[in-house]
Amino acid sequence: MQPSTGPNAARNLVVGLIGFLTLVDLFATQAILPTLAAHYRVAPAAMGLAVNASTVGMAVAALVTALVSHRLPRRTGIWIALAVLAAPTTALAFAPDLEVFTALRVTQGLCMSVAFTLTMAYLAEHASAEEAAGALAAYVTGVVASNLFGRLIASTVAGALGVAVNFYVFAGLNLAGAALTFAVLRRAPLAASASAGPTALKRLAAHLATPCLRACFGIGFCVLFAFIGAFTYVNFVLARTPLSLTPMALGLVYFVFAPSMLTTPLAGAVANRFGPRPTFWAALGLAAAGLPLMLAPSLLAVIAGMVLLAAGTFFAQAVATGFVGRAARSDRAAASGLYLAAYYLGGLAGAAVLGQVFDRFGWPWAVAGVGSALALAAVFAAVLRPATAGDRIATA
Repeated sequence: MQPSTGPNAARNLVVGLIGFLTLVDLFATQAILPTLAAHYRVAPAAMGLAVNASTVGMAVAALVTALVSHRLPRRTGIWIALAVLAAPTTALAFAPDLEVFTALRVTQGLCMSVAFTLTMAYLAEHASAEEAAGALAAYVTGVVASNLFGRLIASTVAGALGVAVNFYVFAGLNLAGAALTFAVLRRAPLAASASAGPTALKRLAAHLATPCLRACFGIGFCVLFAFIGAFTYVNFVLARTPLSLTPMALGLVYFVFAPSMLTTPLAGAVANRFGPRPTFWAALGLAAAGLPLMLAPSLLAVIAGMVLLAAGTFFAQAVATGFVGRAARSDRAAASGLYLAAYYLGGLAGAAVLGQVFDRFGWPWAVAGVGSALALAAVFAAVLRPATAGDRIATA
């Protein structure tokens, strides 16, 4: 498939589906965290860290891909990464202990990150600016959808057929993503300038020396810190008294991501209209407004809080993705790789730090940690100006 040809709606639907199949494994396992913790007989923090260890692989692969992106064929790299992803996903079905489980999640992250980073580069390089904006919006929306439907699939299959079958199903989805990419993305040469210019390390250093990019990397770190910290450990709150949800009911709760599928595609247009700084502040404020509701003993209040937190963090992440693509004047694949590395390291930190807070001090203190991360992201956003990212921010 060539993004610059064919009906936009059909193109974007396929791009969104590739985004869905690329990251469907990333957060789906969170929906069965209480079941996995009981299976491995470990504390919530230990299981939460193991499940989110995929973010280590995401961060490492994003950095490596950023260093060598100018040498990697986009289409081939994407479909091979997704095909290889099926192997660790299958192996999770019979992981004997938490250490092996953790290692397999890291391996999953490596594969997902390569596919994610190369897809972003492919879309940016092989379409006009306007078409790339629509395609990237569709891709990010597919990623949002993976948060919802991945959790629904995991909770439903694990509840009905067991944890092992759940991982077999996700391995099948990995192979479907590889097949779809192979079938619809066209072969294309690397960008003409990709093989020339400074060394990889100098290119990364140049990005890190840019204040607005550094601020955006910080925003990404804080956003996923907050997101994973909240949506990992809220599962245990929902499963315990007084809410006491069953595994299948816990999966249904994740319809809280449905509104984000509608709002996330609007992020690029809103940032173009009002500028990156106020857009980030509005998104982070929306996310923060959900935190008090997540402390209530009412299921409806907790769900409402989750809706607000999800919508705000997804919106902020979508704006950041577009901002990095515009603010990086050259080698956007490397800039995106640095952003993704910061983003997923933030997720790992959120799982580790807030897991310990949750185990030692309880849910209210974990929520306070989420709020602190959102506040720090707002401080980073103060650095941003419309001029730092060109006239317009090109994406979702």
